[in-house]
Amino acid sequence: MILEMKVPSPGESITEVEIASWLVKDGDYVKKDQAIAEVDSDKATLELPAEASGIITLKAEEGDTVAVGQVVCLIDTSAEQPAESAPIKEAPVEPAKSTPAPTVAPTIEKAPAPSYSTGEASPAAKKILSEKQISPNEIKGTGKGGRITKEDALNAQPARHSMGTPTNGKRTEKRAKLSMLRRKVAERLVSAKNETAMLTTFNEVDMSAIYEIRNEYKDVFKEKHNVGLGFMSFFTLAVVRALKLFPDVNSMIDDKEKITYEYCDISIAVSGPKGLMVPVIRNAENLSFRGVEAEVKRLAIRAREGQITVDEMTGGTFTITNGGVFGSMLSTPIINPPQSAILGMHNVVDRAIVRNGQIVIAPVMYVALSYDHRIIDGRESVGFLVEVKNALENPVELLMNNDLKSALEL
Repeated sequence: MILEMKVPSPGESITEVEIASWLVKDGDYVKKDQAIAEVDSDKATLELPAEASGIITLKAEEGDTVAVGQVVCLIDTSAEQPAESAPIKEAPVEPAKSTPAPTVAPTIEKAPAPSYSTGEASPAAKKILSEKQISPNEIKGTGKGGRITKEDALNAQPARHSMGTPTNGKRTEKRAKLSMLRRKVAERLVSAKNETAMLTTFNEVDMSAIYEIRNEYKDVFKEKHNVGLGFMSFFTLAVVRALKLFPDVNSMIDDKEKITYEYCDISIAVSGPKGLMVPVIRNAENLSFRGVEAEVKRLAIRAREGQITVDEMTGGTFTITNGGVFGSMLSTPIINPPQSAILGMHNVVDRAIVRNGQIVIAPVMYVALSYDHRIIDGRESVGFLVEVKNALENPVELLMNNDLKSALEL
């Protein structure tokens, strides 16, 4: 029986995918549920499992864009799995007896000293050099006896006269097709720049209080909950608190209407093997510090291992991105449409600040809020970021209800 394998729907609104790579070859025997291909949608990279066991016939090439429901391969389910053949042992061959040949004194020839003109060019190399209008005498061959190989010819550069310093460095380039995911990310980012009235406001956060809490409780927190106490739980809960105070930031435009969400689905930007992915922490307003950290860890691992699903990246009412993990000091993050705002975290650096009239050294992070001015006014955007700053600088009072151990579930 010949089974036609069709592209399943990866999620709502996705009508086509791209064959990123086949994990099997045409004519291979595959087993049921074995991953046979990786397919790219405009949201994620997914594995395509075999629906049955049998001999596979591929019907699409790598890089092809195929519609959802289109046949991409055939599986002959009546074919039996080929038996593995045992290696054949060769019988030992006895060496033939022969009369030793008379000894002849070897003739020693002096090898020519390597130079640009040593050796000849292969026919393929001659053709390439002729097209480049380069003399073989200008090339130093890397082949046997100084022979100029095809690769030598491809890497050869014609002499140029300029004010610069001549160099023999390679000037090659590579061209590769962008994945469907990368193309979609590019489209969305350009769309966000062109279709929103995007502005960015900045502030700085004294991270001393958070550092003190983490230094004192991170070990016991990890031992009890099997997850680290990082910055993301503080920032996520600070954002949730600020969204409740400034609901316009938790809104978005739908044609001529404004949608304001009464829940907080926080998207977190994660760098995955296939590019930027933005999984969502659902109903973050109902999560504790432990709950946020556990969800961040789960989503980050799934994104980096390529296991994230479309549903886990769909939706989101506000985004947090952390360029600080790569060393970014300050940036203007781009809104994740159709959302209306995004918070950018950055690296923490010891800086001189004024505290109680005294200049002190403190760990400081610059934060940035990019927002759509069509729906969020300056008062709301600045007020929102100030409340995020206040919560991060006073976490015990504003995020933990003055009960630190209960908030951390210790």
